Amino acid sequence: MLDRFLRTGHHPADRRHLGLQEINQHVDRTIAAVPDQDHWGVVDRWDYPDDGLGDCEDMQLLKRKLLVERGLPQRAMRMTVVIDEVGAGHAVLRVRTDRGDLILDNKRDAVLPWQQTGYVYVKGEGADGKAWVRFGDRIAPTATAAK
Repeated sequence: MLDRFLRTGHHPADRRHLGLQEINQHVDRTIAAVPDQDHWGVVDRWDYPDDGLGDCEDMQLLKRKLLVERGLPQRAMRMTVVIDEVGAGHAVLRVRTDRGDLILDNKRDAVLPWQQTGYVYVKGEGADGKAWVRFGDRIAPTATAAK
């Protein structure tokens, strides 16, 4: 089932990661980032960016759809709300793997472990995909360079 999703690499988890990065970059480069207020005239609307325009949650919905089409189980992916580096609300796609949760984000090309994003994690879709679960504002640890 995952053969359609897996790309190249030696370890299965490495191949999955490359597929995630490919989808992340494809959507980020083909969808123009436009706030819902400018696009739809409303504060918040979650929808597929079928017209080539969308904000963060629209892009993550499309990434999830494309990954499901490639064979990744939808139950492995959760929409997640974070506070970003400027203190604003932001949506990312969290993918559960055997190596931990990875984050697909329209603000960066790299697919990162959640701990490396620098975001504050507020809430995400629950296991049933319907109810939202609060994370207790878990903060991704910050890394500092050693001198």
